[in-house]
Amino acid sequence: MQAADTIQHGALQHGVEHDPVKTAEEDPEVAPVAPSSSSFSDEKTVSNTPNYIPSYAPTRPGMSKRPKTGVSVEHAEADFAELNRELSGISQRSIELHRTRSRRSSSGKEIEADIEKVDTRATRESQRFNLEDTLRGNREMDIEVGIRTKRIGVLWEDLKVCGLGGVRNFVKTFPDSFVDFLNVPGTIMGLLGIGKKGKEFDILKGFKGLARPGEMVLVLGKPSSGCTTFLKVIANQRFGYTQVAGDVLYGPYDAATFQKKYRGEAVYNQEDDIHHPSLTVGQTLGFALDTKTPGKRPGGMTKNEFKTKVIELLLKMFNIEHTLNTIVGNQFMRGVSGGERKRVSIAEMMITGSCICAWDNSTRGLDASTALDYAKSLRIMTNIYKTTTFVSLYQASENIYSQFDKVMVIDAGRQVFFGQASEARGYFESLGFKEKPRQTTPDYLTGCTDPFEREYKTGMKESAPHDTESLAKAFNDSVFAKRLTDEMVAYRAELETEKEIYQDFEIATYEAKRKHTPKSSVYGAPFHLQIWALMQRQFLIKWQDKFSLVVSWITSMTIAILLATVWLDLPLTSAGAFTRGGLLFISLLFNAFQAFGELAGCLLGRPIVNKHRAYTFHRPSALWLAQIFVDVAFSATQIFVFSIIVYFACGLVRDAGAFFTFYLVIVTGYLAMTLFFRTVACLCSSFDVALKSAVVIITLFVLTSGYLIQYAKEQVWLRWIFYINALGLGFSTLMMNEFQRITLTCTSTSLVPSGPGYNDIAHQACTLAGGAPGSDIIPGTSYLSDTFQYDAGQLWRNWGIIVVLIVVFLFLNVTLGEKVNWGAGGRTVTFYAKENKERKELNERLMKKRENRREKGAEEGSELNITSKAVLTWEDLTYDVPVPSGQLRLLKDVFGFVRPGQLTALMGASGAGKTTLLDVLASRKNVGVIGGDILVDGIAPGTAFQRGTSYAEQLDVHESTQTVREALRFSATLRQPFEVSQEEKFAYVEEVISLLEMEDIADAIIGDPESGLAVEQRKRVTIGVELAAKPELLLFLDEPTSGLDSQSAFNIVRFLRKLSAAGQCILCTIHQPNSALFENFDRLLLLQKGGETVYFGDIGKDAHILLDYFRRNGADCPSDANPAEWMLDAIGAGNAPRIGERDWGEIWQSSPELANTKDEITNIKEGRLKVVGGHRKTEEQEYATPLWHQIKIVNRRTHLAFWRSPNYGFTRLFNHVALSLITGFAYFQLDDSRSSLQYRIFVIFQATVLPALILAQVEPKYDLSRLIFYRESAAKAYKQIPFTLGMVLAEMPYSLLCALGFFLPLYYLPGFQKAPDRAGYQFLMILITELFSVTLGQTISALTPSSFIAMLLNPFVIIVFALFCGVTIPQPQIPKFWRAWLYELDPWTRLIGGMVVTELEGRPVVCAAGEFNTFSAPAGQTCGAYMKNFFAAGGAGYIADNATSACQYCAYSVGNQFYEPLGFSFDNRWRDLGILAAFIGSNLIFLFLGSRYLNFNRR
Repeated sequence: MQAADTIQHGALQHGVEHDPVKTAEEDPEVAPVAPSSSSFSDEKTVSNTPNYIPSYAPTRPGMSKRPKTGVSVEHAEADFAELNRELSGISQRSIELHRTRSRRSSSGKEIEADIEKVDTRATRESQRFNLEDTLRGNREMDIEVGIRTKRIGVLWEDLKVCGLGGVRNFVKTFPDSFVDFLNVPGTIMGLLGIGKKGKEFDILKGFKGLARPGEMVLVLGKPSSGCTTFLKVIANQRFGYTQVAGDVLYGPYDAATFQKKYRGEAVYNQEDDIHHPSLTVGQTLGFALDTKTPGKRPGGMTKNEFKTKVIELLLKMFNIEHTLNTIVGNQFMRGVSGGERKRVSIAEMMITGSCICAWDNSTRGLDASTALDYAKSLRIMTNIYKTTTFVSLYQASENIYSQFDKVMVIDAGRQVFFGQASEARGYFESLGFKEKPRQTTPDYLTGCTDPFEREYKTGMKESAPHDTESLAKAFNDSVFAKRLTDEMVAYRAELETEKEIYQDFEIATYEAKRKHTPKSSVYGAPFHLQIWALMQRQFLIKWQDKFSLVVSWITSMTIAILLATVWLDLPLTSAGAFTRGGLLFISLLFNAFQAFGELAGCLLGRPIVNKHRAYTFHRPSALWLAQIFVDVAFSATQIFVFSIIVYFACGLVRDAGAFFTFYLVIVTGYLAMTLFFRTVACLCSSFDVALKSAVVIITLFVLTSGYLIQYAKEQVWLRWIFYINALGLGFSTLMMNEFQRITLTCTSTSLVPSGPGYNDIAHQACTLAGGAPGSDIIPGTSYLSDTFQYDAGQLWRNWGIIVVLIVVFLFLNVTLGEKVNWGAGGRTVTFYAKENKERKELNERLMKKRENRREKGAEEGSELNITSKAVLTWEDLTYDVPVPSGQLRLLKDVFGFVRPGQLTALMGASGAGKTTLLDVLASRKNVGVIGGDILVDGIAPGTAFQRGTSYAEQLDVHESTQTVREALRFSATLRQPFEVSQEEKFAYVEEVISLLEMEDIADAIIGDPESGLAVEQRKRVTIGVELAAKPELLLFLDEPTSGLDSQSAFNIVRFLRKLSAAGQCILCTIHQPNSALFENFDRLLLLQKGGETVYFGDIGKDAHILLDYFRRNGADCPSDANPAEWMLDAIGAGNAPRIGERDWGEIWQSSPELANTKDEITNIKEGRLKVVGGHRKTEEQEYATPLWHQIKIVNRRTHLAFWRSPNYGFTRLFNHVALSLITGFAYFQLDDSRSSLQYRIFVIFQATVLPALILAQVEPKYDLSRLIFYRESAAKAYKQIPFTLGMVLAEMPYSLLCALGFFLPLYYLPGFQKAPDRAGYQFLMILITELFSVTLGQTISALTPSSFIAMLLNPFVIIVFALFCGVTIPQPQIPKFWRAWLYELDPWTRLIGGMVVTELEGRPVVCAAGEFNTFSAPAGQTCGAYMKNFFAAGGAGYIADNATSACQYCAYSVGNQFYEPLGFSFDNRWRDLGILAAFIGSNLIFLFLGSRYLNFNRR
């Protein structure tokens, strides 16, 4: 079907006309006899061509038969003449529009234009996009170069698919995470795939069928009936299912053989569009072609020529040429529109050149005209390239249905029909189901599987099928099943006689591969070319994500400058020894942890990798290799600039070899950690698991790096980690590189004894390790060996081990990337809240009510009581948004009104401004300029307007941990008037649940799109939440039926009709409505591109008023057409040209209907002003409930959300406990030695790591909750204070628990002071630090637009805090500029100051044997006498034996002597605690101010 085949068939010989008759006669492969399928064309053309087709090739509705003997030339000519007219017109108008825009842009004026307004006659003589030449191509050239065709059918028999489920899964809460974690055997069994995960049940059972090349199969069924599973399995994607039984044959190949040899020939296009958001459309398709360009190309085309031509073809085919250089974007990054993104997904899959294509609900979100164009495109491609196409659609029109050859109907995992599309309706009617001639065939077929919708003919109710099993049995016993069996038997026989076709398939598949691709490979390009293509793509992804790139560089340069200023020009003295080590360690650590983002990046990138693996674009291993090359290119440059600044400003050894060794070690350390994080991501199923694993391993890496605790002093069981630790190996290499080249001089402060009378170096010693008695010179190598036990001769050995680690991690990356398939398939699971007595009674009542409704077959009266008579009017409405070139007008002079008792539809093409108009009317816009008047009863809306309206937006944004009932109750409690009793509000919620038929999911957890309610269920919840608010004025709904099946859509519109009849004002955008749906609406506002009105007024019975308007202006609707679809085609909304010479927007501007509308608006305003008295209520309230009530309700929900997020709380607790346990055991039971003083400070310093753990979790949590707040606050449910306060208070219990879990091991394992006053103080400091970190994370998140940007700021904040607290560089050595303000403002200064003095105050010090400094006393003096004056002057330390002349000096006798030179004081510890607590207060102030005044929800 695909674009790659398109060109192989000479697709791009633009402007070269060829006779289709001659081509068909010369080469029968162009249109083979078997298997045949009808070409798509206009129905009238087909019906006038009395041809016939072979008996085994099905007939589509409205389609004539073809001659048995071969191809109908007339038929082909008619088909392609029609297609030429259609697609040529599309392309020509696009080209003309592009040129028009170019001319206008060059003149400096941005004038709105659209495709429909370009004069098609003026373009007919311009460049032609000839469909026949494009798709058929120059077949003679194909034959010349020997390009063969690929075609293959699919047969399935006794197909059975099983999965896990069948048990009701209850939502897990925080305590459950402990049970799961402590259940070690169960955890291991779960990881190995053993043990009970749920009951195995049949997802699909008893399927059989046959689809020949060139046939299109429509798969119909209600949501959750098994359509997606069938499409996945038919495309040979079986991962995630416990069992797939039965035969599935792809031509003569079984599924296993096809998977092994031809995996990329069967592909599945999922419902959601997943792309790299920062790539342009052209780059996205270009990358696909880089991996799929065939080895044999027509006309001697080069690869680049071929690539350019195919991209041009695809963009023209889908009418998106204007998007070539626009980024694809996603929900967070603005790019092409949703409809355009969908077309990019379709084009990308076409590039695969696959023979079997499965499309899952690909028209979701497209308007009716565009959806039909998509179906026609599939029809054309299927006909020309003889692909086998399967498509599932939820809302298919009759025109779309007519494109298909066969239809499959699925009910609850059973196949209840498979056969020719033209016979399906008759089959179900023959079973006894009532005929519904006005209902579209897809709706009718799906309705027959719905127990609520199906109706029976008179007297047939007892005998007709009434459930899934009886429907399946009826089909299996039918003549259709027998005919299908015969056809399958015949097909199996044909497989034996048509071996040459499959030989051609094998040869074509092989010849499509590029040079040097192994014959056994399923990929089209050799491994090295995959890597090259991926390198180019990864470079573009990084380069075009300018924001991340700039922030990364700013962070790196800022830290480099900070380090340079803090350690400016380090002296070659004893004072510069420890600080040199600190500088080298932080330089390595900062750059290594720049790679931490790889953890989230790899996990978020999985869906794209899985998709490209399935499309056989590239091997996952090629991606990991390509990324490393690109990472080196970007990071090496950044690290080089960082290294130059730090190295030379800080006065490290001025030696070229030393500098480049420094640079090389940091780069390799970064690469090793990058690959380590990617390996962890490959091994872990989710971010929570990855974060737990990473925290444990990173803590071990940092502790065993040699800086915080030297190798010889480490616990023996930890030492082996050094040899697999890139940080430790890198630090040792940097230290050797620096210190082997320098010699240090001992300063006077480091000499003992020192002071007046101590001037003879022969009787002094340097307290710095490595010095010799009687000398003030310390060789760098001696310092290394005495302090760290490093041998400078092992420098390159250690660096070599880092390189080996890089190779090992890369190998693991490559291997795991190929073998591990996390997230590549399977089913989503719905969780439920456990029933209590109240909910059980409510559910029983709901079920009883549903049964009554089912039995009576009629709708029961509902408790709807809407008293408002207010009317919304808008006049001369305009909306302008700022763009780089000035202002862009999205709405242009729109008039209209919505009155009680009328249901108004808002329709138009994708991008016509429907959502924009709803946003403007609902007061949701906060960007741009709104012009014109929006009035309620003739008066400008007051502060209560937003509260009095409900707006069901297109995106389903909900608190994922709530149940459906809880979400509706939350809305009712806060948005209905405070005076209404809770019982009355909750009773109304039950009414809404019943009306929206959500009885089965009332206690279901909403979840997220990946794991939770299905798309259509989420849509119902969105509508339910707005209805539960019981809006007094208006109800706006934006595409409430998108993503729903036809029956669900009909039920929702029927319910809206009921609301409207009860007096509710409703304005609703609608996509793809069938006739039955459309006739429920009273009025229509129709927009065209540019936000211009085409029609506003009554629709009338059978749309006669609307159609009369079009007829009077030159457009006649055929009697058999659906007016809702036809009117969009008439105004040129889709690919077809508009009907008529004049622009429909201009026609409306001069129409009497517009004049009548203006008069009616004037009358409405005058009439309502008389009723309401010309003024609005004096006591208008912006919110329905008081602030204290909002705080109570929101706080309750937020606490429940945290309680039901076990991974969030437990991961945080696990990380705290793991960090403290590892640290506690690494420094287990410290003694009173001199080195232990430093280790105690390092243990305390671990408390500064808490923000690194906490920020990474708190920020995304706050950001996701804020998205929900934006939606709910726009509806005036509650203010920002309840939201922010709720987020802060909900964190408190978990913060207390985490602080306790962190404190106990960290404090008692190393043997800190056990006195209650000391331990209590230390716990308070840890708790305050915990609370500070949480509020800091929330503050950063509140001050930044997204958690992604917040994450980029985290390293800078954490490093600045750690750098200036007095540990890595003592306070006296911090430059005066920083010491004067930043040291004082650093929260960790208070943390370290308070905790260090509390621990060391009064602690005796007893030096170990190797810690004494040895020197001799002058002749005739004992050590005691010699040192008497030194100690009298306040000198620290003690002498081991005063009576000897060989003096052994210990630098400290009590802990106070260690911390006092650092600028700490025991007297200030409570002051420090108070100041640290005050920082929490400052965080809260910024948090509340940020949440109040910074609105990042720009719309």
